[in-house]
Amino acid sequence: MAEESSSQDKTEEPTPRRISDARQEGQVAKSQELSSVAIIAAGVVTIFVFSSMFYNKVHSMFTGHFQNLGQIDISSESVYYTFQTWGFEYAKIVAPFFLLVSIVAFGISFLQVGPLFSSKAVEPKFDKLNIAKGAKNLVNAKKLFDLFRDSIKIVLIGIVAYVTLDAEMDNYIPLMDQSLGQVLTYGGTVAFKLAIRCVALLLILAILDYAYQKYNYKKSLRMTKQEVKDENKQYEGDPQVKSKIKRIQREQSKKRMLNDVQTADVVVTNPTHIAVALKYDTEKMNAPVVVAKGQRLIAEKIKEVAKKFKVPVVENKPLAQALFKYAEVGMEIPENLYKAVAEVLAYVYRLKKKVK
Repeated sequence: MAEESSSQDKTEEPTPRRISDARQEGQVAKSQELSSVAIIAAGVVTIFVFSSMFYNKVHSMFTGHFQNLGQIDISSESVYYTFQTWGFEYAKIVAPFFLLVSIVAFGISFLQVGPLFSSKAVEPKFDKLNIAKGAKNLVNAKKLFDLFRDSIKIVLIGIVAYVTLDAEMDNYIPLMDQSLGQVLTYGGTVAFKLAIRCVALLLILAILDYAYQKYNYKKSLRMTKQEVKDENKQYEGDPQVKSKIKRIQREQSKKRMLNDVQTADVVVTNPTHIAVALKYDTEKMNAPVVVAKGQRLIAEKIKEVAKKFKVPVVENKPLAQALFKYAEVGMEIPENLYKAVAEVLAYVYRLKKKVK
């Protein structure tokens, strides 16, 4: 019951991390049926296209060897050499066929799963030797589906074969008057027609099987809401911890900003809602720099620090709003505010001279 409940709770789509981990384990959406059909199709087409070439090469090879049999001394060495020669020449004839089929097999696997190498997929799994577990797996939904699919496949291939051969029924009797070569040619043509139809049928079934395998693969990787949360915590950090860190960082930043107010030349206020502290060093700076800014409570703190360290506070509502909106802490003020800030700084410098 617990397993069923757990399975039903897995409503979330697998995350990219979950899919990546599954690929590392060798778990991918792959249809063995599609690979098999592609190999069969490549073999059938190759045989049909190159059948004349294969026939001519094999015919000339055997003709040449049998014509020279009388000139060969019968001994273990000569027989061994003869069969070795035959094997080598036959291998050269069929090598392109096997090479093409191998390329197709690799290509169809690559198209299904992409670039993947996983050593874990070939590691021995000793839990598979568990007899009780193996007996339990003899009958399950996947096995029953595979049995049903294979049964349907056999029935459909039988129907295709019957329809194809039945359509040729009228051509069988005239073959009695044909030569062996003509009979073989006709038989090859019918066999190729039957093979193509069967391959087309198997290809359709294989595509459907691939779609099913992909759906089943994604379904097997589904996650519960708790698993998604745990993964986010593992790889991105606990949201509560991250929130606490951000809060600490904001507090430290605010503390540094308030400490910088004591170095400011002037604090421009709104007067109660906004406060912006400016600093200008003619030797080191191209333009005045905002060292602190804030609203409401932070604005009150800035004014308190300014009052404590005797930094002039100037009330200028339009300028304070513009500075707060367009200038960030640590940045120079915008050019369009140069004149207004220059007037404030000039006033502050005159004020400082009077005080002195």
